[in-house]
Amino acid sequence: MTIAPHPHPLVVRARRLADDLLAPHAERVDQEGVPVGHIDAVRRSGLLGLGAPREYGGAAAPAPVGREVAEILAGACCSTWFVQTQHHTPVATLTRSEGPVRQRLLGPLARGELMSGVAYAHLRAHPRTPVRATRERGGWRFDGTVPWYTGWGLNDVMLLAGVTDDDEALFAFTEAREQPGLVASEPMRLAALTAARTVSLELDGLWLPEESVALRQPYETWAAADRLKTVAASPAVFGVAEAALALLDATTAAPLRSRLGDVRDRAYALADHPDPEEHRAERLALRTRAHELMCAATTAAVVAGGGRSLTLAATPQRLAREALFLLVQGQTTQSRTAHLEALLG
Repeated sequence: MTIAPHPHPLVVRARRLADDLLAPHAERVDQEGVPVGHIDAVRRSGLLGLGAPREYGGAAAPAPVGREVAEILAGACCSTWFVQTQHHTPVATLTRSEGPVRQRLLGPLARGELMSGVAYAHLRAHPRTPVRATRERGGWRFDGTVPWYTGWGLNDVMLLAGVTDDDEALFAFTEAREQPGLVASEPMRLAALTAARTVSLELDGLWLPEESVALRQPYETWAAADRLKTVAASPAVFGVAEAALALLDATTAAPLRSRLGDVRDRAYALADHPDPEEHRAERLALRTRAHELMCAATTAAVVAGGGRSLTLAATPQRLAREALFLLVQGQTTQSRTAHLEALLG
């Protein structure tokens, strides 16, 4: 990663957080779970307000700063990065919202007084509707199953999505705790990022008032914007890859680092393109190529580490498992198909 001569203050804070806390404890966190202390440190750092409007206490940082911060955090401790990255979608949703929930929550979220998770990936299963939102008593009733919710026990609130009878995507805020109509499973044991405290949620008549709604729009309108986001290469992929390359000797790392830098530069240039509809195929190809290089880097780290890489206290195997996770994180039918086609040649 190229370091700017005068990095943004939030990049400096992210680097300090990564070097002083996240990276030194990453293996322990991987086995024991993201501790509240890590989340408190993220709150104090100001990173939760990264993209939030200044008038609400945020930093309104430009996209390149957000990407660099994500690379730093993911490369240091992917589990902590994944918990905190959920927070930025609710902030962005509230920034665009015109409902009363904006005034109630945007400031506390931007200042890190509250932390939010998200429960909306199930919308990508459409036309299946794992969660249905129906009108009831002047508000909305939610029924169904949220397959994945990350940060349980660490988040204060969640942004919950369902599909209405009019085929709209509806997003509303509620407290991230068990309550009438909402029950959480035991934390899932996963091959990677078990530490991020992911559960499933059973919704059976969870009722939320109209003033909790942050977004309501035709499903296809929401899905079109979502598809544009999910064709891009994730900064976390570059962060994990760089962390793996740092474990190799200079001769081994150099060619992989050069290829990774080329993909990163092109992917980020397209991410900043004024027309997100352009270059869709190339963006997908770059996403796939970034994944390939990440897997090559983490595999090289495992090989270089030899048998020691297989111990649970070893950094290479943690990074290799995190790479497996990032292969499917934010995956859609479109990105999955493109990746499989690339693998098949």
